[in-house]
Amino acid sequence: MKHGIWALVLACATSVWAAPDWTQARIVKIDLDRARVTLDHQAIKSVGMEAMTMPFKIDGTVKLASFKVGQKVRFTVTDLNGHLVVDQMEPVK
Repeated sequence: MKHGIWALVLACATSVWAAPDWTQARIVKIDLDRARVTLDHQAIKSVGMEAMTMPFKIDGTVKLASFKVGQKVRFTVTDLNGHLVVDQMEPVK
């Protein structure tokens, strides 16, 4: 029983502390009114998505106004009710 509990604790801790899956992209379009960004992105391994250009909703913590079209970025996504939402995005230098 002890080993089972420790295995569960370790599994939970690993998933919480796992590094986010950053993906490289270029901003194609920014829609501030709808809180959306269109990204030409590389494959997103965490969700099994191939490289493509597509729009994403933006999490409220991402300050979309600080980015510009053509800018290279890296981002992470989360699945929110079946929709991929960019929850982190930062410039790539």
